Parts: sequence; structure tokens; C-alpha cells
Amino acid sequence: MNFNNANFITSALTPEQYPDSPLPEIAFAGRSNSGKSSLINCLLNRRNFAKAGKMPGKTRLINFYNIDNTLCFVDLPGYGYAKVSKSEKKSWGQVIEAYLNGREQLKFIIMLVDIRHKPTEDDKLMYEWICFKRLPYLIVAAKADKIAKSKLNENINIIKNELGCPSHIQVIPFSSVTRQGREEVLGKISEII
Repeated sequence: MNFNNANFITSALTPEQYPDSPLPEIAFAGRSNSGKSSLINCLLNRRNFAKAGKMPGKTRLINFYNIDNTLCFVDLPGYGYAKVSKSEKKSWGQVIEAYLNGREQLKFIIMLVDIRHKPTEDDKLMYEWICFKRLPYLIVAAKADKIAKSKLNENINIIKNELGCPSHIQVIPFSSVTRQGREEVLGKISEII
């Protein structure tokens, strides 16, 4: 599969706006500013393909990308951003929930967490939902360049313990700056597809 052959399909707010496509979908989920768009850009060898904002909460719609006419990447809005109203948070939650609960094409979830911090309550809820749905998933610990290499394993163990991951679940440290973890993530995607 050629990950460099990628095209933006559409942005959607409601299921009626989702693309009418039979391609399997890989959803990228995580808190606001966790690095979802940066991960997508790194995987596709593009700089600003998926729009990553300097301000958290930039992605408010679900963005669909066609990857080599073989699968779709789906960039979900971030959750847990504190500086928006409760009604806006609820609205974003409903957008994410409608996609996750109703999209038959969803085959795999990549959940991003920030390697520098313990998972939040929102992260734990997302992980519980993924486990409940029994979908294949991968946890990516983003922003690995922002901590000392000697802290990587310790922080990954904290993430696994806080989320309650089984011991066999791999958490991949990732950095869009150094591209650490890129090949491992692509390998997992290729296994699924």
C-alpha cells in the first residue's frame, strides 16, 4: 500500500455527511492537542495534510482521508478540551459517539495519549469504550521527543497501568518531530488491513 497516495475526502458533522464508501476505516482518537493530525501527517509523509492547530480544539469536524483507495484515515475531534463551554463539549462528544457507535466501516482505532502525562478520565472512558466494542486498537504515546529517553519505559508503564491495559498490549512511543514509532504504527496498520 502506498501511504503517500492520500487524498482528503470530506469533513462531516453528522452520519448523513459521512462518505459513501465501502473502504475500511481507521479512526484516530485522543484528547485535544494529543497529536492526532501530526501523527496522520507523519504517517503520510506530508506536512500540513491533516490540519493541526496550535490551539487545542481546532479539529471540530470528523475528517476523512482516502489512503491509496485501500482504506480511510478518520481524524476525530479531540475530547476533553477545558476552554470550551459545557454545551460545546457535549456537542463534540455526540459527534464522536455517533461515528464510533454507528460506522460499520470502522475496523481499527488508534488512540493517542500524551506520554508526558497520566491518562485523563476522558482517556480512560475512551479506552473502556474501545474495550467494550472489542475493536482492534493501538495505543500511541505521542510527543515522545519531549521527555528523556530514560523515562520512556516508565511513562509507558504508567499509561498502561492507569488505563488498565492487559500486559500483552503494546503502547508505541511516537514523535512527529523525530519520526520515532512511525514504522511500528505503519506495521500495525498493514497487519490489520
